[in-house]
Amino acid sequence: MILKMCLIMEAADDHVDGGGVLVAPSNFSMVEDGIYRSGFPKPENFGFLTTLNLRSIIYLCPEPYPEENLKFLEANNIKLFQFGIEGKTDPPTPMPKDTVLDALKVLVGKESNTQNTKSLLVFMSLNLSCFHLLDVRNHPILIHCKAGKHRTGCLVGCLRKVQSWCLSSVLEEYQKNAGVKWRQRDMNFIEAFDTLSLRQCLLSIMYRYHGYGFKRKRLLHEEENVQTPKPQAAKV
Repeated sequence: MILKMCLIMEAADDHVDGGGVLVAPSNFSMVEDGIYRSGFPKPENFGFLTTLNLRSIIYLCPEPYPEENLKFLEANNIKLFQFGIEGKTDPPTPMPKDTVLDALKVLVGKESNTQNTKSLLVFMSLNLSCFHLLDVRNHPILIHCKAGKHRTGCLVGCLRKVQSWCLSSVLEEYQKNAGVKWRQRDMNFIEAFDTLSLRQCLLSIMYRYHGYGFKRKRLLHEEENVQTPKPQAAKV
């Protein structure tokens, strides 16, 4: 991952024109190959973002996306998925599980116009997410909220649990990115996030390798003449 980040920075240097400086968004880091996280991108970050060749952005705030940012997305053919999760509230409100699940569908590849198996549709009807793990149809993808710490940290933490990380490592990563402002309720949410039903769903699905820079596992499923519902995400 360190080598990959070095390559990104080298690519950013190659895009600098006329002595300009490319500035990454606040709290920017790589989650894994093709998945990034950060705070809210500002116009001065747009040059850096172009070096990532993004296909999608997951935006975790309820506020409308700024017009200037929308123009940047349109100019670079980047798809926006918005999942409005409230930030700091008084009194504190719990993280909405269903919204996090919908965001995970986009992050790991369930959002698609391709056809899916009947078993996948059964789980969807139960409002459960059957994830196409490490599918790259929406990658490279950037996840961000306002500061890139709490809402983003919860989503990444849930992804890590789906990826079978041990809980201590998941929570350590959350705390590292949240810094001194880490929230116990966020850690409780991540710890309580249940992946058992998702794992049972995945047992019936075969894997094949799909090239994206490096070979990565991608789900292989039978074709059925059905239309998959789209996640509850809106381009503002």
